[in-house]
Amino acid sequence: MNFSFTEEQQELRAAARAFLADASSSERVRAAMASELGYDPEVWKRIGSELGWPSVIVPEECGGIGLGAVELIALAETMGESLLCSPFFATVCLAAQAVLAAGDAAQREHYLAPIAEGQARAALATAEPGLAHDEVALEARRDGDGYRLEGTKRYVIDGHSADWLVVSARAPGSRGDDGISLFVVPGDAAGLTRELLPTMDQTRRQAQLRFAGVRVPASARLGDEGAGAAPLRRALDLGAIALAAECVGGAQRCLDLSVAYAKEREQFGRAIGSFQAIKHKCADMMVKVETARSAAYYAACAAAEGSGELPVAASLAKAYCSEAYYHCAAESIQIFGGVGFTWEYDPHLYFKRARASESLLGAPAWHRERVARAIGL
Repeated sequence: MNFSFTEEQQELRAAARAFLADASSSERVRAAMASELGYDPEVWKRIGSELGWPSVIVPEECGGIGLGAVELIALAETMGESLLCSPFFATVCLAAQAVLAAGDAAQREHYLAPIAEGQARAALATAEPGLAHDEVALEARRDGDGYRLEGTKRYVIDGHSADWLVVSARAPGSRGDDGISLFVVPGDAAGLTRELLPTMDQTRRQAQLRFAGVRVPASARLGDEGAGAAPLRRALDLGAIALAAECVGGAQRCLDLSVAYAKEREQFGRAIGSFQAIKHKCADMMVKVETARSAAYYAACAAAEGSGELPVAASLAKAYCSEAYYHCAAESIQIFGGVGFTWEYDPHLYFKRARASESLLGAPAWHRERVARAIGL
C-alpha cells in the first residue's frame, strides 16, 4: 500500500483547503450552526456545482468522476480541519455508499446521478434506540406489491433535511443478518415524522425518524430482499473511515491552534510554549495525530484495494482516530486555559465535535470488541 498522495490528490486537498478557508471559516461555521438547516445552502450549492465533490465516489456511468476511498478521505480530512457544516458526510459518505453497496445498476444511476450533480441530499437511517449502531429492529411488512415500515431510527445525521433516506429494516420474525433489507424512502413520505435531536455538537445535526406505516413500493428496495446486511455493514465501514479522516483533520487543527496560542500567550514574562508541561502536551498531541493519520490512511487504502482487511482496518481507524481527536481537543482547551471553553474561541467547537464523533457509527469500545473477535478473542 502506498500512503503517499499522488500529485492530483495533493491538488485536490490544496484546492479544498483554499475553498474551506473562506467558506468554512470560524464566522461562517457559527452562522451555519445558528441556522434552521444547520448549514449554508449557498456553500452546499458551490460544493456541488463548482467543485463537484459529491461526484468523487460516484461511478462515471452514474454521472460521477469515479474516484475512490483515498480521494474521499483526502476531502474528509480537510472538512474536519474546518468543521464544515454541510450534508456532504450524510449524503456522500453514508447514503451514497449504501446505494453503491446494495443497489442494482438502474438504482445506482437513478439515485446517484442527482447526488453527483449536487442536486440531492440524502441520509442513512440505521441506528435505533437501545441497539448497537449496526443492529436493526424496524420492521418492513409486506403490503401487496410493496412494504410498510414501522419503527424508529435515531441519531440520523442530517435526517431532518434530507430529500430521501436509505433505511434499514427487517422482515417480521427474522433474526441476525437474515431478513434485513435497505429501502429508499422520500423525506416527505406519508407517515414519516422527522424530529431534530438536541445535541452537544451544533456543527452536525441529528434527527429522530418515526415510521408509522410508511408505505414504499417494491422498487424502493435496494437489491434482493433480505440481502441487506452485508451492504449495510460495508457502507457503515466506509462511513467510519471517512469519519476517522475527519477526526484526523480536527485533531491536527487542535494541535495547530494550541501551538500558535502557546507561542503568543505569555505568563511570568515568557511564552507559555517555553514551559516543559506545554511543550510535552503538544508533543504528545503530535504523536496522536500522526498515528491517527496512519490508521485512517491505511483503512482508506484497504477500501480502495478491496482488501479483506477492510472491516478490521475500519474499526481500528474509527476507534483510534476518534479517541485521538478527543484527546487533542481536551488538551487544546487545557493549553488555552480559561478562555478555551468560552464562546469567542474555537477550541470548544472542536471539543464538542470530537466528543460527538466518538459515539457516531459505533463507540470505540464497540469497534475494539469487533477487532478482538477478528483476532479470535
